[in-house]
Amino acid sequence: MAGDVVVIGTSDLVAGFGLAGAGVRPADTPASVLAAWRDLPSSVAVVVLTEAAAAALGEARHHPDAPLTVVLPR
Repeated sequence: MAGDVVVIGTSDLVAGFGLAGAGVRPADTPASVLAAWRDLPSSVAVVVLTEAAAAALGEARHHPDAPLTVVLPR
């Protein structure tokens, strides 16, 4: 499976992932998390989420057409 990796969550928790080549989508509110998710390009295969971002997305991240998601541990 080829594709891009994107990280969504608060700026302080996701900024460093850009150094590893991931796309970083800072999102500090539930609304901005939903907007970042909605605007993901089709090339994204994996989305790394903070716990708060995962909670904001709810069941949307489990949709069959959604990219694979991973939630960062505390």
